[in-house]
Amino acid sequence: MDREDRRVETSADASDDRVERGLALLERLEHESLALADVVDRIEMVTSDPAVTRTILDEAELRGIIERDDGIVRPKSRQYVSFDQDVITKEGEFSCQRCGSGLSTGYFIDLDAGELGPFGSSCIRKVTGRDG
Repeated sequence: MDREDRRVETSADASDDRVERGLALLERLEHESLALADVVDRIEMVTSDPAVTRTILDEAELRGIIERDDGIVRPKSRQYVSFDQDVITKEGEFSCQRCGSGLSTGYFIDLDAGELGPFGSSCIRKVTGRDG
């Protein structure tokens, strides 16, 4: 019964725009594998709600976007974020969504499911997996 309740909750939450943005982000991970904690760190760019995070991970596995095994996540897609096409730069007054620093230039990841950001120049590289 608990399992069925979770399935109903997951399918109802799958239409949430945070879930779709989280899935779009996971589709663009630039790693062969990542620790689950690192994946959750990326998902926190979309939501800090543990239930939504769990739904994103469950949906990603269900849709074949990732494989999970013993705390390791393996992205199945090789569609990485292209800085030329997928990252938008905007001038203004922003706070980095990852570290909270004040920014005069914000970097946003343009995903089919919506925009993520703003990020600073260092954090955009961390979020996309270009920097350790």
